[in-house]
Amino acid sequence: MCPNCKRLISIDESPCPYCGLRNPGSRWKNTFWTGGFLKADQLVRNIIIVNAAMFVLSILMSPAATSFSANPLDFLSPGNRSLILLGATGRIPIDQLQRWWTLLSANFLHGSILHILFNMMALRQIAPFVLQEYGASRMLAIFVLSGVGGYLVSYFAGIGFTLGASAAVCGLIGASLFYGKSRGGYFGEMIYRQVGGWAVGIFVFGFLFPGINNWAHGGGLLSGILVAFLLGYHERVPENLFHRSLGVICALAALGSLAWAICSSFLILLYSGAR
Repeated sequence: MCPNCKRLISIDESPCPYCGLRNPGSRWKNTFWTGGFLKADQLVRNIIIVNAAMFVLSILMSPAATSFSANPLDFLSPGNRSLILLGATGRIPIDQLQRWWTLLSANFLHGSILHILFNMMALRQIAPFVLQEYGASRMLAIFVLSGVGGYLVSYFAGIGFTLGASAAVCGLIGASLFYGKSRGGYFGEMIYRQVGGWAVGIFVFGFLFPGINNWAHGGGLLSGILVAFLLGYHERVPENLFHRSLGVICALAALGSLAWAICSSFLILLYSGAR
């Protein structure tokens, strides 16, 4: 099966007679394009696993700083030191430490158990629809690029320290809003109204409770709309080589930023311990 157009072809075909992909039978292309992280039925689960693993690691890296206060919003919270080491973003990490890559890594870090639970529940609610209408490659691109866009807006707004998947989740909401408005009709209008209600709820919640980064939420929402507009959805633009390539690039960039954060964190901890 061609990893780009999904049609049955001979393993010796070069290029694919349907879409023109060169060497479609390559093991490398089938591994990175049709399996693993970008597999549609596993993508949301994989994102949740990465977020959960980074949360556990952030707790383990600073157990003494972990908060067990009576405030449920602070329960089981990693210390700021581990969050900065693992890639929290904002003015402080970017301006003082020159860590621009944290615009990627911050989307997979969380400040408390409730923080990650709320974000992963929201992801589980909105992601299946985006997967259905945009496909795995475009959904991952929207998720990653919206997170970066949201935190870039947050940075220019002067937010000093921030993290969480909510900017990326707001990007998926933005893509759903674009789909509903663009498609129109009864179904499109229904999607637009339902998802619009979620968006309003997120911003109302953000203004009622302190410590919530509404700049990142708004930036993520607008970035999701923009990326969805540029990439299109299934009914207008079938998934193609560019979409799959972009999905792979976004996956590698996100995982690369986390790998760099983990490796550099352990090197810093080893160096500080040796001193």
